[in-house]
Amino acid sequence: MSLLSFVKEAGEKLAHLFTPGNANASDELKKHVADVGLGNPNIKAEVEGDKITLTGEVASQEEKEKIVLAAGNIEGVASVDDQITVNGPVVAAAKFVVVKKGDTLSAISLAVYGDANQYNKIFEANKPLLKDVNKIYPGQTLRIPE
Repeated sequence: MSLLSFVKEAGEKLAHLFTPGNANASDELKKHVADVGLGNPNIKAEVEGDKITLTGEVASQEEKEKIVLAAGNIEGVASVDDQITVNGPVVAAAKFVVVKKGDTLSAISLAVYGDANQYNKIFEANKPLLKDVNKIYPGQTLRIPE
């Protein structure tokens, strides 16, 4: 349960999500989560200004983190209030890193692990949110596994 900050100006464009009085915002966010390849989790979303509050239950810490990233990596989102409960085994939360201009997965891997060749570990930890090792963008937040 935490409040995570995101780069509001970066991310996938879902402008209709922020239409004032949008009664379908929760359903639209769930559709976005499904569209990026995370299935249909038992979550609800509330959009208030540039903040998304997520509630519900999921099976794993990894699933929870990916859902939070899917919500936070939308243009216009400044923060995600993570109120999702994990039903499965309790494991340590992953670290997160914000991609800077000029970053590559190899460069991030070198900075985090001391080995540029561990980039695939980061790529795999962010699937299906990432579909190509060469397609990351400044402002995007990524999971960094232990």
